[in-house]
Amino acid sequence: MGVSGPIRVVVAKPGLDGHDRGAKVIARALRDAGMEVIYTGLHQTPEQIVDTAIQEDADAIGLSILSGAHNTLFAKVLELLKEREAEDIKVFGGGIIPEDDIAPLKRLGVAAIFTPGTTTTDVVDWVRANVRELAA
Repeated sequence: MGVSGPIRVVVAKPGLDGHDRGAKVIARALRDAGMEVIYTGLHQTPEQIVDTAIQEDADAIGLSILSGAHNTLFAKVLELLKEREAEDIKVFGGGIIPEDDIAPLKRLGVAAIFTPGTTTTDVVDWVRANVRELAA
């Protein structure tokens, strides 16, 4: 059964990180590209993020993490998606993530990591190409 309509993305700021400019820029770029974006705001727990993604029937979760807690927070979101049988929701993220942490995060199941300097066009193009194919 094909899925129709715009791609739905939850953009979230997990943990104690209080800087959300980048998340808002990405949310706007995805929205301007025709996607439905649900921005959760600051200081979200992994449980709140996963609950929102499931309730909103999201195709993807985009996490913005600048706090250094990326390994813990990405892992918890992926664990909760598995527990809730929602592993079809792709997880991608960005922020201040050291190069050495990117490969282990991808092995955990993070679909893509965008580091500082990535253009909004690159993120939009990746989401369009990798999140889901629109039904014909």
